[in-house]
Parts: sequence; structure tokens; C-alpha cells
Amino acid sequence: MNDIVAAFHKYFEIVDVNSEELLREVFHLRYRVLCVEENIPGFEASNFLEEIEKDHYDDHSAHILLRHRPSDSFVGTARVILHNTENPRALFPTEQYTQFYPEFTNIINLSRRHTGEISRLVILAKYSKYRVDRRKSRSIVNTEKRIKEDRRIFPHLILGLATGIIKLCAEHNIIHWLSSMNPATNRLLGFYGLQLDAIGPPAEFHGIRKPYYANLSDVMSRMYLNHREIWELVTNDGRFWPKALERRQISRIPMQEITANY
Repeated sequence: MNDIVAAFHKYFEIVDVNSEELLREVFHLRYRVLCVEENIPGFEASNFLEEIEKDHYDDHSAHILLRHRPSDSFVGTARVILHNTENPRALFPTEQYTQFYPEFTNIINLSRRHTGEISRLVILAKYSKYRVDRRKSRSIVNTEKRIKEDRRIFPHLILGLATGIIKLCAEHNIIHWLSSMNPATNRLLGFYGLQLDAIGPPAEFHGIRKPYYANLSDVMSRMYLNHREIWELVTNDGRFWPKALERRQISRIPMQEITANY
């Protein structure tokens, strides 16, 4: 077990959302981040009087929560919007609210049941930036000091959310990713080999967003070759793997074969 994996499991835990109580935690955490902390266009807090943020895509989505073990609190969440089996022609949000470049207009038509949209990646503000200010006074309260120490050990909580997302993809056999993201978020993912490819121009969708796509096989092979420690974390050392990709599981084939096949 490498240091990043050990640090993550020491301080954080991925929680499957499998009850109404946990689902309400998801919606309330999204409200706190999107409506209160970030006040993103379309998420004005005054429109969410019950302090929960949800939409109709949640009815066919899978969710995870990220729990901070020392404080026993939920600090982040994410969802994967799944193919709507009751309405197979229903569009994913990225299809509906952004435009694709012409060469990508049919990118997921043949594999919709294996496609998911990554959405609502949120992290509480005090956990979102992992920088240690060594000039801080030693009189910092214990809670803040513990958070700072955790930040020094684990690089960024977006990796925790990515771990949960890949786990969801394994459980639901998702191998194609769509997402509408702020380009800065995609650049952050790129530091760890998790970036998606832009497939359209910027669009106004709760702020400026770009449509992105990635094939999970390509993402995992890139991470395996260039960010092995991160790959071990987000795949649970190869255990989180959609059945549709089992025959190409990177941990079971020689390195030279990876280079030849991808």
C-alpha cells in the first residue's frame, strides 16, 4: 500500500448512498456548497427553502459521500447520472445544455447504457484547497490544526471523489464519461491523469462550462503508466473495474502490452 492510499484510508472514507437518510445528506451538502458557499448562478439559496438541492436527474443517479474520519463529518459528494432505462431517448444534461463539435455529435449513441455523466462534484470550502500555511500561529484551534495536518498528507480531496466515482462506474458498468465542467476543474483532474477531453465550445450552464468526454479504459491506462500511486487509490489497486473492461484490466497484463494496445 503506497503512502497516498494509506493516508486516504486513514483520514477519509467513501460512503455508498443507500438510504433516504444518506441521500438527504447528499442534497444538504450540495445546498451548502453550491447555494451558500459558492452561490453559483441558478443555485440561489432563496430558492431552496428546505436547504436541499436536488433535480430530476437524481431519480436515475448513483451517489457517494466522502466522510472525514477524525471529525465524523461528510465533506464532499458526487454523483454519476445513469442512462434512463424508463426513457431511453432522454438526454444527459451535457447533451441537452451544451453543444458538441461536429465530430463528436454521435460519440455515445452506440453505448448509452454504458455511459454516465459525472456531476455535482462538491467539497466543503475548508477542505477544498490543500495548502499548508506554515506561518499560522500555533494557537490554531484543534479542529483547524487537524484539517491542516490532513491536507499536508493527502494532496486533494478531488481524488477521494474520483475514487468514489470509479467505484460507482464499476458497480453500474459505466465505461464512457460525460461531464460539463469548469475548465479549471478539468485541469485539476489532469494533475492526476484524470482529465477528460473537451468535445465542444464553452457554454453558459450554471456559469461557464465546457462539455467533456472520456473513455474509462483510456483514463485508466494513462493513470497506470504515469500516475501509478493515484491509479492504485482510485481503482482500489484494480478491484474497481466495470465488467465491460474486465478483459482489458491493466493490472493483469504486462506493461509492454499496455503500450501496444492503447
